[in-house]
Amino acid sequence: MPTALRAERGVTLLRGRRDGLEVTLAGRDVADALIELEARLAEQPSFYRGASAVASFGEVLPSPQQLGQLSDLLASAGIELRALSGRAEGLEALARAEGFGVEAPRSADLERRRARREQAEVRLSEAATSLVADFAGARSDIAQRRRRGEASVPRPRVETPEPSRQLHVVEAPPGTLYQAATLRGGQALHHTGNIVVVGDVNPGAELVATGDILVFGRLAGIAHAGARGDESARIYAVDLAATQLRIATFIAAEGDAKRKTRATPEVAVARDGRIAILPLDHLADLNGSGALA
Repeated sequence: MPTALRAERGVTLLRGRRDGLEVTLAGRDVADALIELEARLAEQPSFYRGASAVASFGEVLPSPQQLGQLSDLLASAGIELRALSGRAEGLEALARAEGFGVEAPRSADLERRRARREQAEVRLSEAATSLVADFAGARSDIAQRRRRGEASVPRPRVETPEPSRQLHVVEAPPGTLYQAATLRGGQALHHTGNIVVVGDVNPGAELVATGDILVFGRLAGIAHAGARGDESARIYAVDLAATQLRIATFIAAEGDAKRKTRATPEVAVARDGRIAILPLDHLADLNGSGALA
């Protein structure tokens, strides 16, 4: 994950890790760091939703109250605090008592990796690193080449390069965003291409895609497919109970659809100037022009 926020030395920073986010609060008062972190998260309130984080305190041992404030602050931005990191005595016991994991400081990881690299380094002999020219060896090599009828100095073979093929620029089609988690109220996914959600989309959550939207669960939030005007885009869901559906410029609100007695897979399509909702097994009823047969 790329670096998300940067700050001056000693200032709270939120940066990406391969397994989530790292929130660094070391080197300053925890209360001041929490105030600044809250301001930084407010700049992009929904950017980090669904991520998990490790809080690094360095030599500072936070109080249980400060730890609770940090957890609540991250949770308000959709970030789960899963572990603590630092070198302060008592940090591990505090983390266990509050229900968090513990990770070794990243500096310790770097030291271990550096030690492994030094052990694996290849040591060259003094002769290999010497700058003294081996003239005797060079004269012997030239003499052997002459006896074999070869040139004193080997010349590299120059091969005629094959004519380069003309390159053509091919525009890659939009990709598909795959979300294997439930979206809570207030969360949003915006993507150029298709969106696939394996989970529920709760009320208050929003999906916006320039292509199709597929929800392998209950779609109870807002879904907008074909957001750049593609009227052929579709919205699929195992349980389609959205508060609002949009396809291109067409809109259907919750009151436009009848209540279902049980959940059945359905698809929403744009037809005849409005949005129609069909059972998924009725897609074959659409003829080649896209109208209902």
